[in-house]
Amino acid sequence: MDDQSLLRYSRHLLLNEIGIEGQERIRQAHVLQVGAGGLGSPAAMYLVAAGIGRLVLFDDDRVDLTNLQRQLLHTTERIGQPKAASAALALQALNPQVQIDARASRIAEPALASLLAEIDVVLDCSDNRATRYALNRACLAARVPLVSGSANVFAGQLAVFDFRDVDTPCYACLFPEASGEDEPCATTGVFAPLVGAVGALQAGEALKLICGFGAASGGQLLTLDGLEMEFRRLRFGRDPHCAVCGPVPGA
Repeated sequence: MDDQSLLRYSRHLLLNEIGIEGQERIRQAHVLQVGAGGLGSPAAMYLVAAGIGRLVLFDDDRVDLTNLQRQLLHTTERIGQPKAASAALALQALNPQVQIDARASRIAEPALASLLAEIDVVLDCSDNRATRYALNRACLAARVPLVSGSANVFAGQLAVFDFRDVDTPCYACLFPEASGEDEPCATTGVFAPLVGAVGALQAGEALKLICGFGAASGGQLLTLDGLEMEFRRLRFGRDPHCAVCGPVPGA
């Protein structure tokens, strides 16, 4: 680590849980993130600021004026540009040491298997259930940890699925595929700072997984009530009848 890196990451190096060894793990880590919007903006910014080695970022949308209330990667000048390209500009300016691989396309499930072979952690910052279920299936098959976040109106949710542990429940254990429909913020609205809080928490969980510190978060759903500013932690187990990760042998 050169002198510039020692200065850039000095506040991490002071933490016993990270230090030189942990920061080196961060530097070598490859992260896949799906979504460069409300959740994806703070998540990517904190990961890149922390010095991850490579960020592969998927988003097939374009910057719209309605995004700018909460999606801090983008600017008024970049309205109409692909979000992936806009995000790459912002992230490279934030930390030129990080390799940014921004792709202006929807992630294709058949391609996930080969992509995940080089990925350490996946962040789901998407806004639709089809993508969430696809990432869940792919990460489970590849045994790659998945950090899932969501935010709508004043309600935020965060869950970590560390598929390196064969006994961990999956996203479909918590939300079966027939459990409901998407509620886009275009019709419901969303409180801007809420997506920032959840996205930042996603980045934090990803860095903890990379460095290997902190309490295990598997089998827990963290909910945030943005109106009352109240956090709740709900525990859930593996569903022996889950269509994705079940049945559990002997159940």
